[in-house]
Amino acid sequence: MTHRFDPTSLREYDIRGIVGKTLGPADAYAIGRGFGTHIRRAGGTRVAVGWDGRVSSESLRDELIRGFVETGVDVVRIGLGPTPMLYFAEATLEVDAGVMITGSHNPAEYNGFKMVLQHKPFFGEQIQAIGKLAAEGDWESGEGTVSDAFVEDLYVDRMVEDFGGTLAHKIGWDNGNGSGGRILEKLVKRLPGEHHLLYPEIDGTFPNHHPDPTVEDNLVDLKKLVADKGLDFGIAFDGDADRIGAIDGQGRVVWGDQILSILAAPVLKEKPGATIIADVKASQALYDRIAELGGTPVMWKTGHSLIKVKMAETDSPLAGEMSGHIFFAWRWYGCDDALYAAVRLIEAIDGLGGSLTDLKSAMPELVNTPEMRFQVDESRKFAVVTEVLDRLEADGAEVNRTDGARVNTPDGWWLLRASNTQDVLVARAEAKDQAGLDRLLAQIDDQLAKSGLVRGPQAAH
Repeated sequence: MTHRFDPTSLREYDIRGIVGKTLGPADAYAIGRGFGTHIRRAGGTRVAVGWDGRVSSESLRDELIRGFVETGVDVVRIGLGPTPMLYFAEATLEVDAGVMITGSHNPAEYNGFKMVLQHKPFFGEQIQAIGKLAAEGDWESGEGTVSDAFVEDLYVDRMVEDFGGTLAHKIGWDNGNGSGGRILEKLVKRLPGEHHLLYPEIDGTFPNHHPDPTVEDNLVDLKKLVADKGLDFGIAFDGDADRIGAIDGQGRVVWGDQILSILAAPVLKEKPGATIIADVKASQALYDRIAELGGTPVMWKTGHSLIKVKMAETDSPLAGEMSGHIFFAWRWYGCDDALYAAVRLIEAIDGLGGSLTDLKSAMPELVNTPEMRFQVDESRKFAVVTEVLDRLEADGAEVNRTDGARVNTPDGWWLLRASNTQDVLVARAEAKDQAGLDRLLAQIDDQLAKSGLVRGPQAAH
């Protein structure tokens, strides 16, 4: 038996698609056979499986499990929950791998699979290999078993085990109907203070707003809750609770790199000189702050799998992305976990004076763009970045090539990179004032024009 995946579904960091169009139960079965084969050939026998609250998740789960069982892999079902709960299960149960069925922050019609093998991310060429095994029907066979493990309470217990917060904050929480809802309800009962929850019900149709806290429009309800009830701050999660968003008491967004700058302080107090990693989209203010705190800032490629590998390589206790993925290896498992990051954020705010609003106000005032995404043909996106880099090099520009082109100028910096997961180019710019930002955007437009493109229209996140 062989199987062919829609080529757009085999992504850099996961397998993902539109259910009924580019992804379906037959794909789930083939993933069970293919990933199960990887597990068997790596000497493993057991896999943990979790799933989110999307309408399609249970049918995909059943076929994925059938694929594992027919490959001779024993399955431990951990139930419906957030992606980080699957990471926790894979790290603490006696299993060799883990799979999370989730569409993450994508719209309701999407779903996908995130995989971990022997405590390491499974991505890139490994994901392409699942496609190759399926096309050739090169699968192991056997008879696996299916069992259940209830890890919800263990997960919550572990999150609050060494919580050091002392202040009774008034906090608003927006679960956005994502799969972290049940965990969040249990978690807030274990934290001091007053807690107000929005949309804790898990509903894969996302009836209230799109589940991505990195887009400011999705924080409108949380801002209203904080304002109406006079709360100290608000915290939001994406559809599978591996991305965190925050607003202060004045309703100002505290972006992913700013959250990381707050979290870095207590980590560097305990681990002086440690390496803190952030992606190429992060503000220069973050790298400066890490250095000011005595840490070693490292700029790295965007992508949760790439960040996790770099953390292990550099023995980094903390890392983060502009997109709200925060990774703790110190006191945690080296995975991106927004629920745990929220606990550590509360703790850090306490240690830094107790006010997120004051911390936000003390941050450097820079003018920057959000993450700008615009459509470009898949076959052109990496080529355009190469053309831009070649021209910049010929002009003697100061360029960081870590992930695309990050160009430093007296005004600030701008970035152009190809997305690994979509047919888009991503741009961002940051300057000391609006005039400087306008000049940076003009440089981006000039480079795109030279490659036959224009900036816009914006693609959806």
